[in-house]
Amino acid sequence: MSATETVRTMKAVTRDRYGDPDVLGLCELPLPVPTEQEVVVRVHAAAVNPADVHTTRGVPYLGRPMSYGLLRPKHPIAGIDFAGTVEARSGTDGALQPGDEVFGFATGAFAEYAAVPARSLERKPANLTFEQAAVVPTAAGTALQALRDLGGLQPGQRVLVVGASGGVGTFAIQIARALGAETTGVTSTRNVDLVRSTGAEHVVDYTHEDFTTTGKRYDLIVDLVGNRPLLACRRALEPDGTLVVVGSQHARSLTGMGRFARAAALSPFVRQRLRPLFAQQRRDDLTVLKQLIEAGKVLPVIDRTYPLAEARDALRHVDGAHARGKVVIVP
Repeated sequence: MSATETVRTMKAVTRDRYGDPDVLGLCELPLPVPTEQEVVVRVHAAAVNPADVHTTRGVPYLGRPMSYGLLRPKHPIAGIDFAGTVEARSGTDGALQPGDEVFGFATGAFAEYAAVPARSLERKPANLTFEQAAVVPTAAGTALQALRDLGGLQPGQRVLVVGASGGVGTFAIQIARALGAETTGVTSTRNVDLVRSTGAEHVVDYTHEDFTTTGKRYDLIVDLVGNRPLLACRRALEPDGTLVVVGSQHARSLTGMGRFARAAALSPFVRQRLRPLFAQQRRDDLTVLKQLIEAGKVLPVIDRTYPLAEARDALRHVDGAHARGKVVIVP
């Protein structure tokens, strides 16, 4: 007998209005009921992403009418990444069975249970804990898309990761190494050793050195921070190099996409390629990441773990840009 046959309610972190993490509350809700394409998963761990902070605040503001919900959050339960165990399925697809350990994308991951489309799941890497697996989907998927898809990374190329100690950055350094690149990470003094431990061959301490003025050039720059002008970043690129823009400093603006728009508008007129990244949730990427992880080439970096009841504190920690690697919530 599965747990869902005996349990009728669950704890979940919800929001009924936009605002700072204080709007989050721990509630008792009915168990989710899966559709024909979904399975019910018992959540063992969920990752905290900057996107969770943004959707809780409802920023950028254009996101409200387009996807978040115009007047209040469309999806009251927060969280988008998780790892757990399949408890029940409604459809006839036998690919996933009760008891299978999985990780992937979910709408409403900050809860004890979630109904998840089977297409959003992959079996958990055998060599990871649930906490480690939970932080992979969005952060590692973003890094993979930046390096492989937009960056077109080739073995032997020189890659610079700006923001190398964060959730995406720690994955980006490792994935770049796995793809055969020479890696350099940009971080602060306190995180130099952490970035080196992820495999970075070179580390730039931005408190002492500005990567845009050293004269060193890279084939690919992945900018996860967005606090340097595009022109300055271009000075650190090879003449035919690629800049992938991921981070933005203006999430509370109308669109949050000013930096992305400038990169896209300028790119056709210069030899260098300036590529804004809008990361997507892809099961195929989960499969690739699982292979890299099980081959021992990628290992998640976890900063802190919080219980479900302290989700507010977890989001505050991520919002303050203090996280070294990823932050996890466990029910």
